[in-house]
Amino acid sequence: MKTPEPVPVLAPWLRTAIGLALLVLTAMFAEPLIGLLPPGLGLQAWLEPLRNAAIALAMFAGAHLVHSLVAARLTQRRKGQRPVPKVLLDLFRVFLFALALLVALSLLFRQDLSGILTGSGLVLAVLGFAIRNVVADTLSGIALGIEAPFRMGDWVRIETLAQGRVQEIGWRTTRLVTRDSTYVILPNSQISRQRITNFSAPRKEYRDHAELTLPVDLPVAEAKALILEALQGAESIVGDKPPDAQVLHYGPQGITYRVKYWVPQHDREPICRNEVFSLIDAALRARGTPLAQPPAPCAACSADREEATL
Repeated sequence: MKTPEPVPVLAPWLRTAIGLALLVLTAMFAEPLIGLLPPGLGLQAWLEPLRNAAIALAMFAGAHLVHSLVAARLTQRRKGQRPVPKVLLDLFRVFLFALALLVALSLLFRQDLSGILTGSGLVLAVLGFAIRNVVADTLSGIALGIEAPFRMGDWVRIETLAQGRVQEIGWRTTRLVTRDSTYVILPNSQISRQRITNFSAPRKEYRDHAELTLPVDLPVAEAKALILEALQGAESIVGDKPPDAQVLHYGPQGITYRVKYWVPQHDREPICRNEVFSLIDAALRARGTPLAQPPAPCAACSADREEATL
């Protein structure tokens, strides 16, 4: 039995364009078409409402068509370019439909746009005061969409709030999934007031570090060689970027080293740190070198070290 060929389906934007054309033709030729009908039907009184309704519907169809074409164009991902934030496309849709609604109200109620804008402005002012927290979250969401400090799939740390992978960026809230598979929902207004660390930008791989203190009787050159030789067998860290060992603190109690290595992506950071410490621990035990007592923390020294590493 021969399988019937599938019926071609029109694209959504093409169906909208056809509907828009029919509405425009209805508005243009409504009067000649009604004139062809017998005058006793009393259809002349419906001419103006029919034309206004056709124009109003055409405005909404045009807004939908423009948004569909612009969204289809902007959402095409190009190599090396970040996608347009969804919140900007939603904001563009709201603007188009709000404009179409104002024109439709002006036609249906036979008022100019200035009077409609004045009345709607008062209503929006009262509503804005009543839902000011929602407005603050929404405006913050728009700002986050424009600045784009992170995108979906990025691993971020929102200072004092949460740390995880961005699951969704909405108008009012941003949703994160932590390493423990915990779902965290944060209001955008709170995110905009905190410092944001994006571990996935500009690249997914980044450099992390581990610190350990070794005895003073172990020379610095031998300690560095021991650490770097131990990390040659690491499989979790980035292989084409060799690790580095630097002296962080030198004192009579011991020498503190900072071992820097590259993490392929943020969710593998605990695995990389565990392997780095395990390999260094095995090398130290094979040599018979114990760890030394780390020096007491100094606030001023820590601040100087942080500035030096930036």
